Formats: sequence, structure tokens, C-alpha cells
Amino acid sequence: MSRTVAPLGRRLSEVVEYRRVGAYDILVADDPDGPDPDPGQFYMLAAAERWGGGSDERPFLPRAFSVMRRSAGRLEFMLEAVGPGTTRLGELRPGDGLWIAGPFGIGFAPPRDGRTPLLVGGGVGTAPLAIWQDAIGAPVILGFRDAEHAAGASLLADARVATDDGSVGHKGPVTDLLLAEIGRSAQIEVYSCGPPGMLEAVRVICAEHEIPAQLALESGMACGYGACFGCVVPTTGGYVRLCVDGPVLDASTLERIAHP
Repeated sequence: MSRTVAPLGRRLSEVVEYRRVGAYDILVADDPDGPDPDPGQFYMLAAAERWGGGSDERPFLPRAFSVMRRSAGRLEFMLEAVGPGTTRLGELRPGDGLWIAGPFGIGFAPPRDGRTPLLVGGGVGTAPLAIWQDAIGAPVILGFRDAEHAAGASLLADARVATDDGSVGHKGPVTDLLLAEIGRSAQIEVYSCGPPGMLEAVRVICAEHEIPAQLALESGMACGYGACFGCVVPTTGGYVRLCVDGPVLDASTLERIAHP
């Protein structure tokens, strides 16, 4: 498949905007000379300063993030502080330096056979669906843990929401909303990104109803160029590297999405 190819090496960007949306940090970085990414592609990010841990400040590996949007030479990213690397990135404010490399990987492809696209996301998996919705104007359903996380739905247009605790929208998993959509029409193609358990549930549902689906997977990445083999996942055709053969894979090539 065609893809936007990343310039060689990383480049130093500047954070130009920071905002907090519920449980999430939104970083906007200046990248005037970088190419326009394809929806579903990702970048490797690292703070320009204090990017390390321990008494000797051992450097962290860069972190992979799907691009949420690009406009006017600026890139938007959505992240949640779940460890030392994401916590440090979430501390960045306008004027701080940010190393970026990318865009990497293969993104989403248009719907097949005249099908209607449906976007299904969970948590920070909301991010790549935003840039894809901007491109194709598709309806979106999103699942979150609670009301604080559900605030992330505001980053997309007209999102319908499910929460685990019922504090916003439907009480239950986002797959409940997916099944309801399938009940109305099976002439859809699903685009999904989220935690492994959610993606596996989406994959199974789509397989049972013979609905094509494109899934944006996550895996540990260290380079983005396919050199380290740290992000391999099994498919029906053998192992693939998500950073070069994904992160978007056709659901029909996957027998199962493993939980970490």
C-alpha cells in the first residue's frame, strides 16, 4: 500500500500549544517542513530536555503516538500519563522542545464496495480516528472508562459514547453500540483503534457478521524504521512489524489480538 514516507532521522520541534481535555494531554507541535501524514500513521516523540529516569537520567526510548490532526504545519497528539515517558511528555508546555520522527507506517484505506465507514474507538485510540473523520466525515462511536476520560469524545464531531460506569452515554462496552449499528445496517466497514481487549472484541464481532474492518494496533516500538523488530505481531501470513507493515492491519489477517 502507498504511504507517506518519513524524512530520515528526527527533527527538533517546538510545542506551540498545550491543553488538557479530561484525562488527556493534548500537545500541538510545530512541524512546518514535515510531510502531511496519512490518517492512521504515527510519530516517535521524545522531550528535548529531561528525557530520562533514575539517578543517572538513563535516556528513555522515544514513544510512539498516532497523529490526531495536522493543519497549518502543526501536529496534534493525544496522550495519557501512564508511565514516566508519557508523564514527561505531558509536562511539556509552549516553548519547550520536542524531538519528532515520522510519519511512519501504513494508515487507513478507503471503504470497500461502497460500504459506509464507521469509526470505533477507545481511550487514546480516539486520536487516529479524529484525523480520519476529518478526511471522510464518518460517524464515530467511542468507549471510555468514566466521565473524565469520556471528555476525549469532544475531540471528534458528534461522537456517541459508552462508558464502563455509565457516567456518560451508554453504560457498557462500546461494542454494544457497534452491535446496534450492525443491526441497523451490515453494509459498513469498521475502522477501530483502542486497547487490545476492545480491538479483539471488535475483530470477533466483525468476523461473525462478515463485516470488513481495519484495526490500528499498538505494540512496543523503539525505532519506527523496522530495524529493531520490537513491534512484531502474528498474522495469518506470519509475523509482521507494526511500524512498517501497520499499524493499521486488515482484521481478516488476524486470528487473535493478544492482551499484553
